[in-house]
Amino acid sequence: MEKRNKIIYWIATALLSIGMLQSGWFAVLRTDQWVKLVTALGYPVYFLTILGVWKMLGVIAILVPGFKLVKEWAYAGFFFAMTGAFFSHLAVGDHEIKGLMGPFFQAVFVVVSWYYRPASRKIVMAKE
Repeated sequence: MEKRNKIIYWIATALLSIGMLQSGWFAVLRTDQWVKLVTALGYPVYFLTILGVWKMLGVIAILVPGFKLVKEWAYAGFFFAMTGAFFSHLAVGDHEIKGLMGPFFQAVFVVVSWYYRPASRKIVMAKE
């Protein structure tokens, strides 16, 4: 069971990391595709830089050993960003599968990676 959980964790974490690094990099570069996307959703272009930098820092946080509390914040940030993106598409009437699948699957990868993370990457609550 332990080996299976590690495999699930690393697959989900790899997919999450690749997606966040790629989208974070394109956001920081303000590619035409990303500028069109955020403006269509009603967000200002400068939002790309903020979101892109935080995505790349979040990937570093979840991959580097230690810093358990920072990892929790990174997972929370990823979850809020991806569910926010998903519902932003719905809010502006973008119901196309293409626009919804990226945020949806990234949110799934966040939850799976968080749930299956090894004990060494979890905060242990003190018992009273």
